[in-house]
Amino acid sequence: MPKTLNVDDRICHIEGAQSPVWRGEARFRQAVGGVLPGLRPDPFFIPVSGRMSMSEPTSDKGTISIGFVHEALVEVRARGIDADALLNQAGISPELLNAPQARVSSEHFAVLWHLIAQTMDDEFFGMDSHRMKAGSFTLLCHSVIHCDTLERALRRALRFFRLLLDDLEGVLVRDGETARVEIIDRQAEPRRAFAYGTFLIILHGLACWLIGRRIPLGHARFRCLEPDFSAEWRVLFSPDLRFGDACTEIAFPAEFLDMPTVQSERTMKLFLRSAPANFLVKYRNSEGLVARIRRRLRRMPPDAWPDFETLAQQLHFSVSTLRRHLLDEGQSYQSIKDDLRLDLAISQLSHSDKSVLDIALELGFAEASAFHRAFKKWTGARPGEYRRALAGH
Repeated sequence: MPKTLNVDDRICHIEGAQSPVWRGEARFRQAVGGVLPGLRPDPFFIPVSGRMSMSEPTSDKGTISIGFVHEALVEVRARGIDADALLNQAGISPELLNAPQARVSSEHFAVLWHLIAQTMDDEFFGMDSHRMKAGSFTLLCHSVIHCDTLERALRRALRFFRLLLDDLEGVLVRDGETARVEIIDRQAEPRRAFAYGTFLIILHGLACWLIGRRIPLGHARFRCLEPDFSAEWRVLFSPDLRFGDACTEIAFPAEFLDMPTVQSERTMKLFLRSAPANFLVKYRNSEGLVARIRRRLRRMPPDAWPDFETLAQQLHFSVSTLRRHLLDEGQSYQSIKDDLRLDLAISQLSHSDKSVLDIALELGFAEASAFHRAFKKWTGARPGEYRRALAGH
C-alpha cells in the first residue's frame, strides 16, 4: 500500500504470514495523537489483501461508498475540524469527495473512523448530544464478553448504550419467532440515516461476532428519508429495506437470541484490532444471491466470467427469474461485474506495483484506454491519478 497512511514506512507483507506487519506504528500513533480508540496499546494491525493473483480465491473485503465518507465528516466540518487533514492521514484523497461514484477500501474507512473518534473524542461521530468517548466500545466488549447467550449480551449492550447516549435508545423485542431491535429517538425530526445506521451496524456487528456467524436480517426500517447511496444499506442490512417508516428497526429470527456466545478475552483483542472494518464488510449480507454471484466470479479471472445466460444455467435459474431476483436485491449482473472490477482495480492500484496496462488486461479489458474510461466513470479519476493521489498522501 503506497504510503496510504501518511507515514514514510509502508505496510509490508511477510511471506506466509496471515497478517501484515505495521513498520511505522510509532509514527502512526504519534500522528493520530496516541492509542486509537477502542484499542489497547498493543500492535495495531490493518488487514489488507496484499499481492495476489486475480484468479486466486479471496475473501470479499470489498469497498465502501464515498457517501459514507461524506456522512462521517458532517460533524467534523460543523465543528471546524480540518477534514482534509483527517482524510490525508487515512489515505483517502480529498479529491474523491467530488466523485459521487467513488469508493474507498474498508480498511481506509476504518482508519478514518478511528481518526475522527480520536479527534472528537467521540466514537459516535458527534451525532448524539452526549459523547460516546474514546474507549467506550472497548468497555462495551468487556461488559458482554462473558454473557452466556446472545440475548443476555444484547440486552446488556443496549443498557450500556443507554448510559452512553442521551438521544438514541435501543430496545430488544422478542415477538414469537422474530426478534427486533428498535431505536427510540428523542428528537422529533428524523436524523440522518447515517446516525441510525451507525448505531445498528455497531450492534449487529458485535452480535454476529459474539456467536461467530452472520445474523441474517429479515428487514430493516428507517424513519428518515432515503439517502443517495441507499444501495449500500441494502448490502449492509437487508434487501428488504424501507425508508420514511414510522420507526427505525432491524428484525432477525429469534432463534439466534438463544445461541451461546463463543468469544473470549483473547479473541476480543483480535476483534478490536480489526473493528470497524469487520462491521462494514465481514458481517454484511453474505447469503443473498448477489453475494453468491460475487463469490463465484472471484474464483475465476475476469476474462472467464460467464455471460448472463450461462450464469443463469449454472445457478439453475431461467434468465427471467435470475434477472428478477437480482432486481429484488437492487442489482443487475452488469453492476455486480462493475463493482467487482472496481474492487479488484482499487486493490491492485493500492497494493501492487503492476502497471495500469497489466491491471487492465487482468480485469478483462482489451486495452488500457477502455479501463481508463471505465475507472473514471466509477471513481471520477483515471487509474494513474488515483494511484498518484494515494502515493501522495
